[in-house]
Amino acid sequence: MKQNSYPGLAEATKVWARIAALSFGGPAGQMAVMHRILVQEKRWIGDDRFLHALNFCMLLPGPEAQQLATYVGWLMHGVRGALVAGLLFILPGVSAIMVLSWIYAAYGDIRFVAALFFGLKAAVLAIVVQAVIRVAGKALRNNAMRFLAISAFVALFAFAAPFPLIVALAALIGWAGAAMDVAAFQVRNRDASAPDGHISDSDSLLGQESAEDGPDRRTAHRAGFAALALWLVPVALLMLVSPGGVFTDIATFFSKLALLTFGGAYAALAWVAQEAVGSYGWLQPAEMLDGLGMAETTPGPLIMVLQFVGFLAALRESGWPMPLLAGTIGGLIATWVTFAPCFAWIFFGAPYMESLRHNRRLSAALSAVTAAVVGVILNLAVWFAVHTVWRETMPLDVGLLHVELPVLSSLDPAAATLSVLALIGVFLLRMGMTALLASAACLGLLLHLAGFV
Repeated sequence: MKQNSYPGLAEATKVWARIAALSFGGPAGQMAVMHRILVQEKRWIGDDRFLHALNFCMLLPGPEAQQLATYVGWLMHGVRGALVAGLLFILPGVSAIMVLSWIYAAYGDIRFVAALFFGLKAAVLAIVVQAVIRVAGKALRNNAMRFLAISAFVALFAFAAPFPLIVALAALIGWAGAAMDVAAFQVRNRDASAPDGHISDSDSLLGQESAEDGPDRRTAHRAGFAALALWLVPVALLMLVSPGGVFTDIATFFSKLALLTFGGAYAALAWVAQEAVGSYGWLQPAEMLDGLGMAETTPGPLIMVLQFVGFLAALRESGWPMPLLAGTIGGLIATWVTFAPCFAWIFFGAPYMESLRHNRRLSAALSAVTAAVVGVILNLAVWFAVHTVWRETMPLDVGLLHVELPVLSSLDPAAATLSVLALIGVFLLRMGMTALLASAACLGLLLHLAGFV
């Protein structure tokens, strides 16, 4: 049995807390932060294992970055590690969005608070660009993989193709390529010589000789059933006690969302906006944008905007004499039913995915998915850049073409300047992540105080 000097849980907890505090900018930024700290800085996991986990999480409904943290935490320290990594990843966002929701309900204006985070967007943009380049360098090993990445980007950016379709086609191409012995889809284990302490591609699951029969698989499955119970039992009780009440509506709507939204937060937001604004009437379109702005400028998953939606829904519809308390409960219910299933998917699926790491056709399929994911991350980076540097966008719909373009006259000079400075800091000055984020935040605050923001 191979013994690996994994970091202790106490040391890993500090690192997961740091990752959570730095996880700005939506899934692309969060995956960039994790890759930089876990793969490059700490060298706790190899690129192949990181991408293998990412591929699986991209196939799941819900926030892929939080699920990736849970997966890697499980790889390192089992169920306890998964809970620590997954819960810490969302804790800063839960706290920040709740405080901002209270301020929003009390004053209806969070511009000053949002200005505190203005500079962070520019820094996150630079980190995302760096992540795209680095992941592309590892994943796009040949022209076939480059073609898949470019095709995925074009399909998403120009044609608004459904994310599940892109992933399914990429996996099918990879599987078929391996079945036909196409050289471009022959996957080699490139992590076998990873240094001690690294979770490399040659390592067995948590030091167990058999990932299929090791006790961690059984423990993970028990934890998966517990996560399902913690998710579904409260929802069922609400349906029995208060059928048709706003808390029941919040629990059932966001539970459906947790099951049916593939492709991460961006895929979910359109449905949330349509239902919460149009069908339920919980909030106005401008308020939905305010919530999205909160989620974009605070640490944690972008899907945390759902907490703001649940908060306003309960605040306005509960009829309680203490509306802030009702809003708080509504927001926490939305968060609970959004993230509890995520732990179940990882506890049930990760052991199975680990046992299939050396399946040649599956590895080829996941490698093809990795290539497509590079295109997905690039699309997210472009989306994030457009919404960071320009104040307004406009749709261009011609036949099958569906493109969101920036209104050039709405260029934000302050945001553009900060973005250029952040890119210089990352690629020329090679600034550390903490220094970059702190510098950008200070510059953003100074620009706000000077009246430029």
